[in-house]
Amino acid sequence: MVNIPWQDKPIDCKDVLWRYSKNPIINRYDIPSSNSIFNSAVVPFNKGFAGVFRCDNKAVQMNIFAGFSKDGIKWKINHEPIQMQAGNTKMIDSDYKYDPRVVFIEDRYWITWCNGYNGPTIGIGYTFDFKNFYQCENAFLPFNRNGVLFPEKINGKYAMLSRPSDNGHTPFGDIYISYSPDMKFWGEHRCVMKATAFEDSAWQCTKIGAGPIPILTDDGWLMIYHGVINTCNGFRYAMGTALLDKNSPEKVKFRTQPYLLGPAKQYEMVGDVPNVVFPCAALHDFEEDKLAIYYGAADTAVAVAFGKLSEVIQFTKQNSL
Repeated sequence: MVNIPWQDKPIDCKDVLWRYSKNPIINRYDIPSSNSIFNSAVVPFNKGFAGVFRCDNKAVQMNIFAGFSKDGIKWKINHEPIQMQAGNTKMIDSDYKYDPRVVFIEDRYWITWCNGYNGPTIGIGYTFDFKNFYQCENAFLPFNRNGVLFPEKINGKYAMLSRPSDNGHTPFGDIYISYSPDMKFWGEHRCVMKATAFEDSAWQCTKIGAGPIPILTDDGWLMIYHGVINTCNGFRYAMGTALLDKNSPEKVKFRTQPYLLGPAKQYEMVGDVPNVVFPCAALHDFEEDKLAIYYGAADTAVAVAFGKLSEVIQFTKQNSL
């Protein structure tokens, strides 16, 4: 097993999560064509890590690119976007691709992303080697975003979280779960979690969306998610956590009232879209009690935050709505 990225907690830090001192780890111009690189996903691969990265070019065309790293911090991102081949369908139309997630299930790495097909929907694809990629049927009708697969089947079926939306910037949104026997046909849609009432937890009162791949713990599925409040200065994105029932993930056991990480550093507050912390991937090590969360900062760059997995779970349970 590879060692996940890590930096010890600063002595003066009182929070459950802390930022990597050299953030951002990926800057907006790290490949020649890019205007911004953010909201990206990483997984252990071979003796290091592989990732799928959202890179918007200088025409602000949105696409996804493969990248590799030995330590999970220093990345080499391909200069050309991923070229999809036909997977379980010949219909692989895509006007744009953004906000990917990646997970290993059974024998391959599955990728989900926001796919442009007459509006945003959830694209699905897979790879065995991060060189050849295969696109499958879109999971849902437009409009939908934040498609996040569970890392194993639940009651014999693949499971995916998503956030039904609209064709714009969506001033609403709740998290749903859907199931599939084959990664092609999706149904049994259930509401998991709604945006909160303003007076209960205002940072997540406008909309919410699933972030990294859920982590199965003794307390259930740890779901890291983003929450949004619509302020007089626009949307503000922060990071929270929830614990979902192991066998029925539509049942929320605990959900944080306060956020765990919100925009406070300059690279989170200043960028193409200011005041955004948008988690898309997480690496964990149960034996060493470590959690590394990758997040998009101000829709411009990629940053990392760390925490003790046990402390994040404890915080979620002790600070629940």
